[in-house]
Order: sequence, then structure tokens, then C-alpha cells
Amino acid sequence: MKRTLSALMLAMGLLSPLSQAQATTAEDIKSFTLDNGMKIMVLEDASIPNANMYLFWKVGSRNEVPGITGISHFFEHMMFNGSKKYGPKMFDRTMEAAGGANNAYTTEDMTVYTDWFPANALETMFDLEADRIANLDINQTMVDSERGVVQSERSTGLENSNWNALEGEIKGVAFLAHPYSWSVIGHESDIAAWTLEDLVQYHKTYYAPNNAVVVIAGDVKLAQVKALADKYFAPIPAQTPPKAIRTVEPEQKGERRTFVQKASVSTPNVMLAYHIPAATHADFYALDLLSSILSQGNSSRFYQSLVDKQVALEAQTYMPMSVDPNLFYVMGVATPEVKASTLERALIEQIDAIATNGVTQQELDKVKNIKLMDFYRSMETINGKANTIGTYEMYFGNYDKLFNAPEAYNQVTSADIQRVAQTYLRKSNRTVAVLAATEESSQ
Repeated sequence: MKRTLSALMLAMGLLSPLSQAQATTAEDIKSFTLDNGMKIMVLEDASIPNANMYLFWKVGSRNEVPGITGISHFFEHMMFNGSKKYGPKMFDRTMEAAGGANNAYTTEDMTVYTDWFPANALETMFDLEADRIANLDINQTMVDSERGVVQSERSTGLENSNWNALEGEIKGVAFLAHPYSWSVIGHESDIAAWTLEDLVQYHKTYYAPNNAVVVIAGDVKLAQVKALADKYFAPIPAQTPPKAIRTVEPEQKGERRTFVQKASVSTPNVMLAYHIPAATHADFYALDLLSSILSQGNSSRFYQSLVDKQVALEAQTYMPMSVDPNLFYVMGVATPEVKASTLERALIEQIDAIATNGVTQQELDKVKNIKLMDFYRSMETINGKANTIGTYEMYFGNYDKLFNAPEAYNQVTSADIQRVAQTYLRKSNRTVAVLAATEESSQ
């Protein structure tokens, strides 16, 4: 029997039979690996005459070391600035002339390049991507120019986003050993100090075909993709695989705290961070649902108890997928006249209430339905399909895991929600960061 993303949701009455008939199955995704180690996955979908190509590179800030932090994100800029065949600015111009568009993003664990285009431009996309993989022009003039762009991006981001300012500080306190301790954009001094040798070696190591997963979805045929992959990607030589990340973050055994002073902030911001396992851990789904129970929508615990009662202007949670154990984030912005300590207590009280008393079945069913519908919507377009397939391949080690995700969410019980709250969202596993114009008196 074919596994479909929507079979469970149809049984729950969340989808129509028509949606079920159009659902993607695991068997629809075909994959092959070139001799150089590049894995390519293909999803034929002729619903519109378009296609996309997602290139997932197994490199993010976790692969950096002190001295070159932020270099993964820097390549998100450099990869658009000229190669052997397509010089500066030509990547975008050539793609746009073919009716396409592109983007890129960098996380702690990976760097992803996205191309969207009419299906008849597929060979052009292969040519463009192969050129910048094999022949990226890393020259001093372009490096210095983009270095300035990244430095500006870093300072502007910290100034304009209280979340970024707090997250950067809290990561450095919560992690003592693991490279998740620095932000994706890197340290200011490192951005200023990368050398050409650093950049050339990093590109050679991490932008090797054996360190990539490519997903192509849309109005394409498997045979067509194989032929183009053999022509453009197969000649690029493999490289020695990158060194494994061996550092394991030691267990946190007591609450840690930090204060960030920012004169322009009008009311205090409070962020809590709790260590949690990697995405492959069995508790991932319960923790993800717990995050939704706390902060998703107007009926969430935080909205009802903090925002409605004017303790917080907003309160949110964030739990990233990650290759290694990471952090479960909680953040609140105080209303005028509310102290940071009051907001902190209010956030913790809601977390502790779940750890002590659990959640209702109604709460759990609501967030399951929301999660499943959001999950299904992500697979309704060729863009969403390519991104989701690649994301599961990267974080779970096999794209096949995404077809088990609806059932994994559905199997979570109220007892599981209470258990993960007790296990991970506890004081000794917590780091607290406060951002405010002035530090609150301890008296």
C-alpha cells in the first residue's frame, strides 16, 4: 500500500478525497547518486509547466571554528558573484532572462540555494549551478566588497532585531563547547579577518558534490534530469569528506543568566532557552506540539495568560530542526510598566503549569490538527515539496521520514507533552537572557 502524507488527515476528516487523490507518495520520489557522491532526488509533477532546483549543502555555522565564524553565510553571498563561465552579476541576469528567480538561506546546519524557473530552462539551471560549484571566482576585490555587505548586515540585524540581539547572547551562554554557541552570521572580528586561503579551502571542502543533496521537482522527467546531471554535475570531482563534528555539549547543571543593555528598547524583552535533543530524537514531535500549545494562536497558553492579561505585548516559542542537540527558545516582550522579572515569572509559570498538570485533550487535538494541516500545505506546491523533501533528507537522514511524520504527530499523547516539559523545560536546564534599557535592581 502506498504511503501518502494525507492518508492520516483524510481519516481525521481534515482533507477531501480529491486532495487525497493528488497527494505525493514516497514512491513518487526517485533518487540516484552520481559517481562523485552527489545525491539527486526527482519528483515529477506536471501540474504547472514550471520546475525548481534546490541544492542543499551540508554546511552551516556548526561546521565552523573560532576564527572563521560566519564563513558559511558569507558563501551565500559569494556564490552569486561570478565564476568561470558566468561572471559577476551574470548568474542572476541569465536566470532572469530564462524566466527564473532564485534565493538562498543559511542555517546552523546547512546552506540552501533555490532556483525557480520554467521547465524548459532546466538545462540553463544545470549549467549555472555547475559553473559556480566547480569554478567559483574567489578574488580579493569581490571578497572585500561582500565582506562589507555582511558586516553591515550583521550590525543592522543586531540593531533592528531584539530577537537577534538576545539570541546571539543566549547561545553564547547556553553552549559552552558546541559550535551552536555562535550565530550564523558570525563574530564581527572573524568577518573582518577571513583570508582568501580560508575561503578557497572552505569552498573546496564543503561545496564538493559529495557534500550535497539536490532536489528537483516540477514538470521534468527522471531520464532528462539524469542526462543533464551526467553532463554538468558528474564531471565535478569529489573531495575528501569534511571532518565530523565531534564536540558534544556537556550537560547543563544549573540555571545561567545574562543581561543585554540596549538604550533604544522601550520595554524589557526576556528570552529563555532550554537544551533539547536533535531532530532525530523520538521526543521531537512532542516538543514541537508543546511549542504550539504554548504560543500558536489566540487560544494558546501564552496568549491567554500573558497577552490577553497585558503582561506581554507578545510571547512566542521557537524550536529549530537541528542535526545536533539544540535549544528550545521562549521569548516575551513586556507591556509598558511590566518589569522583566514579572514577565520572566509569567513565562515560567505557564511552562511549569504544563509540567505539573499536563494539557487537556482538547488543546492537544487542536495543535495536532493545525500541525497536520500546515504540514500538508507545505506539500501542495512544487516549491514546498522540494524544500520539505530536502529538509527531511538533511535533518532526518532520509526523506522517507516525512511520510511518517503525520502519524508520529498523531501518536503523541497528553502524557508525552507533560513528560517532555518535565524533562527538558526545567530550571537547571535553562538559560535566561534579559534585554532592556537599564538593568533591573535586585533589591
